[in-house]
Amino acid sequence: MHIQKTGFEFEVYETIDQLDPEDAGLLEKARVVSANAYAPYSSFFVGAAALLQNGVVVCGTNQENASFPAGICAEQAALAAVASIQPGSPIQTMAISYQGNGIESDHPISPCGVCRQVLTEYEGRVGFSVRLILGGMKGQVYIIPSAQSLLPLAFTAAELP
Repeated sequence: MHIQKTGFEFEVYETIDQLDPEDAGLLEKARVVSANAYAPYSSFFVGAAALLQNGVVVCGTNQENASFPAGICAEQAALAAVASIQPGSPIQTMAISYQGNGIESDHPISPCGVCRQVLTEYEGRVGFSVRLILGGMKGQVYIIPSAQSLLPLAFTAAELP
C-alpha cells in the first residue's frame, strides 16, 4: 500500500482590475448575463461566458423549473449553445459569475459536480483544455488552467465499453 496525493495550482487575483483586458471583459460579460438567469426557486443567478477559439463569445445562464432540480446550470447552457450554434469551435476560456437575492457575491464559486463532469467530458471530446475564470460581482478572481483539474480521478468515456 502507498499514499497517492493529487492537487492543482490556480491563479488568484484580488480584483477584476488585475486581469488582462480580455479576461476582465469575459468575466464582466458573465456578470452581466447572470441577470438573465431564471432562478425563481433558489434566487441564485449564474452566468457563464465562453470565449471560443474563433473569437466568438457564447453565453449561458442557469434555468430552473418547478420540477426542481431538473433545471440546467449556466455552464451546461453555454456548452449546449456552443455545440448548437458554433459546432467545431472549441471553448478557449469560460468565465463564471453569480449574484443572488440576499447573498453577497464577493468571492469566486466553483462549478457544481455535474458541471465539473460535463466540462471534463467536453475537454476530452474536443481535445482542448477549457481555462476557467471564476469570480463574483466583486472580490477575488480565480483562474484555473483546465476544468479537468477540478475533477481528479474523473469517470470518463474511456471507462465505458
